[in-house]
Amino acid sequence: MDEVDHEAISKRQSLKIRSNSVIDELEDTSTSCTIAEMNILLRTSPFYKFVLTGGPCGGKTTALARLSYYLRERGFEVFTVPEAFTILASNGFSMDYFSIQGMPTCVQHTVMDMQMSLEDSFERVLRARGRPAVLLCDRGLMDGSAYMSSDDWDDFLNQRGINSADIREGRYNAVFHLVTAAEGAERFYTLENNAARHETPDEARKVDHLSRAAWVGHPKHFVIDNTTDFEGKMNKLVSIASRLVGLPTTSKSLTLKYLLKEQPNFELFPEDVKYSLFEVEKVYLYDVAQENGTNQNYKEEYSFIRKRTQISARTLKKLGTSYGLTTVHITYDGKQVEMKRIITAREYNSAYKTRDETRHIVRQTRIAFIWKMQNFNIHVFKEPVKDLCICHVQSANDSGGTEDETASVEFPPFLNVERHLENNENDSKEYGTFNISLIK
Repeated sequence: MDEVDHEAISKRQSLKIRSNSVIDELEDTSTSCTIAEMNILLRTSPFYKFVLTGGPCGGKTTALARLSYYLRERGFEVFTVPEAFTILASNGFSMDYFSIQGMPTCVQHTVMDMQMSLEDSFERVLRARGRPAVLLCDRGLMDGSAYMSSDDWDDFLNQRGINSADIREGRYNAVFHLVTAAEGAERFYTLENNAARHETPDEARKVDHLSRAAWVGHPKHFVIDNTTDFEGKMNKLVSIASRLVGLPTTSKSLTLKYLLKEQPNFELFPEDVKYSLFEVEKVYLYDVAQENGTNQNYKEEYSFIRKRTQISARTLKKLGTSYGLTTVHITYDGKQVEMKRIITAREYNSAYKTRDETRHIVRQTRIAFIWKMQNFNIHVFKEPVKDLCICHVQSANDSGGTEDETASVEFPPFLNVERHLENNENDSKEYGTFNISLIK
């Protein structure tokens, strides 16, 4: 791997969020635990869980193989979780079963049970190994929502006692949507390599659209379309995944930022643009090593925890909350490396006790939606500043090496953009959350 010590960073992250109850548990079991059990309990090695999804004939099978090989060659342990519905369909299940009243819901429960069990079991083995690892999932739990109405999906989750936040950003580090060949590469569309699929090109495009909408709201949701040839499509996937796990890559920043003149007006959103709302609380943590100057590996390092609560766009009711820990490292050559970790509510509350008292708690409303294969996430600041609106655009497309990295961004007409925010000291000082949080 590269010069960044991922395991050391992961260990420091574990220390930041470890609660007294976990420490007590470690002391009680340290003499009786096996090495594998200790690895599972401590979780000090980097672990990433990625979803590969998309419409039929999008390239998932090749992508899973390509990404697995690439990451293994660079020191990661990699497991691939098979698609649960394909297991069902290739072992006797047929579409005739859906003629039975209530069968669609029964199948959804079965697929989710299988998917969760497979993912959790594979994750357990990877964590027990105690080495940097990546779990690649052939589709994820939110994909089931593409085959149900919003109301039916909400009822389905309520029956299981879970919410979308639990099984979206609360479960996966990133989502890669590989657009069906039926949209943009029609002459390559085929179902010959998957007997479980049966969609016509029109049906494939519809499924692809619904699948993209299913994951709207995940903070790391990348849509990889067919604007390049297939090899270019695979290279985009590998490049983005490399950056997320901290490997060297020639690609530029995954996210471009823009200053908006005003908050977006929801009445101007087209009916087919599904958006999600979130309330976000970001808390910066006190770092003893940074304060004492004892961490000489980086020019600057800081961490923050984030609480992200989804809000119903119709009723404004809270739908569920996810928690995360991010550590940012700025090397002496100016490279910025982020390591993100999904944490529990208990870990969040434990880390909150070590918050940096010299900084404000930052609160925002966030609006997430997809436009022209690009993921938009608008941050509307509430505290400590008000009404500042910054648009984050995650696009898997690049400018082909041109100097203008913003050339490939296509904005919707309902956003009033003032300008692109540069990655320089002036814009970071005025619009960067790290600097905004500082109590002056």
